[in-house]
Amino acid sequence: MKQYDLIIIGSGPAGYSAAIRALDYGLKICIIEGSHIGGAGIMNGALTSKTMYELSMDYSVAARTDRGYRSGSLSVDFRQVIKTVIDAAKEKQYQMLSQIETFSENKSKNGSLELVKGWAKFKDKNTVEVTSEEKTQLLHGKYFIIATGAKPRKAPGLEIDHERIIDSEDILKLKKFPERMLIIGSGIIGCEFATIFSNFKQTEVHLLDRANRVLPNEDDDVSDFVAKNLENNGVKVHHTAHLRTINKHKDHLEIILDYDAGNSKVIEVDVALVAIGRVPNTNKLGLENIGIETNERGNIEISDECLLHDENNHCNIYAAGDITGHTQLYSVAEFQGRLAAEKLADIPCYALDYSNMSTLMFFKPELASVGLNEKQLQERNIPHKVAFYSNQLINRAIAMRNTTGFVKVMVSTDEQPKILGMRAAGPQASAYIVSVAHLINQGNSLQEVLKIFYPHPSVAEGIQECLRTVSNKSIYKPAAFPELIKLKEWYPENKE
Repeated sequence: MKQYDLIIIGSGPAGYSAAIRALDYGLKICIIEGSHIGGAGIMNGALTSKTMYELSMDYSVAARTDRGYRSGSLSVDFRQVIKTVIDAAKEKQYQMLSQIETFSENKSKNGSLELVKGWAKFKDKNTVEVTSEEKTQLLHGKYFIIATGAKPRKAPGLEIDHERIIDSEDILKLKKFPERMLIIGSGIIGCEFATIFSNFKQTEVHLLDRANRVLPNEDDDVSDFVAKNLENNGVKVHHTAHLRTINKHKDHLEIILDYDAGNSKVIEVDVALVAIGRVPNTNKLGLENIGIETNERGNIEISDECLLHDENNHCNIYAAGDITGHTQLYSVAEFQGRLAAEKLADIPCYALDYSNMSTLMFFKPELASVGLNEKQLQERNIPHKVAFYSNQLINRAIAMRNTTGFVKVMVSTDEQPKILGMRAAGPQASAYIVSVAHLINQGNSLQEVLKIFYPHPSVAEGIQECLRTVSNKSIYKPAAFPELIKLKEWYPENKE
């Protein structure tokens, strides 16, 4: 039986980052992966979907005719798009494999990495059984990190056939652009794929929105902004609609939708994409053999240090990434994996703060967020001010001929106000959101933040002007541009 200091189950962002961080401490490490190296962070997930998004945005820009130039005979080959997407994923996978080989046991003197292909199941707290097509073997580890990620959630009563009724992991298996597509789910994943396919202008896209709000957890103005832009891009959004059934025919799918108003509608599509979130991969891990139970959502609950607990308060097993039930973000998984490696190496570390995470949503235009929104602040009875500043007033956005977007900032009502959250949409929002995350984490007052010089012309000047709006110091005033600049306050006693 092979012996390791650390065995990691899963090679996604949590597992791989944990392995590389543990390597820094000279440990002998084994990564077990049953599918693709890199997990959903690389294949059938973040990297592939964002590669497809970037290609769709390039096509969308090339198709524009309002900039003084026009592309002739513009066309798109779906097979070439998919090939480009897979090439991007393979490029990253081979970078990961190259590093594993660099630190393999026969080459590395201080710590080592080994990749074992197969599916792991715990036999006890120090032993896993790994099954592959070729063989079954037992591996012994002093420590373990479970980082098996998540998979697409199934819709109750709806069978995924992976051909015409598909989930996000089937996108790369499509042979051509569907002429008509229904996307079931109006959260981030659903809206991102609606953006991608509508950008290419080859597919009639229908988006099913049960809650009458795409992105229902966001503030209403942000949700309305995203829905409006989807519709402007050609997406047919079915608000307050519920899927009654899908009838399969030889050459199409017949969709019956029921609306809250009482009416029904029948539409015809070629492909239905189920995009209603993801659930943790905990089955077949043999958790019952190590005394670990999942919660009602199927997640493995962890301490602040990613450590699992048993009845004797002594455990050598950690968990990280989507399987833990925290926000399903690549950055969160990566941080958790690193933290677990540091903890098991007995290195002083800090508990992760999940309150001010930066997130990106790849729509048209892109949407970025950090900190709390209005809904969350009101739920917590936190008084606050909100300023909204449109990109239509920002010189760089005007120069780019790309003014669809905004900056929205939530600040406290203290004598020295501090930033509580921000939402931003438009070009480069994904690049400058992290600067606001730094300001929130540092706890700088608005007065200190406004001392910063912003380069001109830059899209980020919208942050500066939005913050100035809170202090009634903006160059352009709400009175002159009431639709483009807005300022309001909220206090718990006024919530009626």
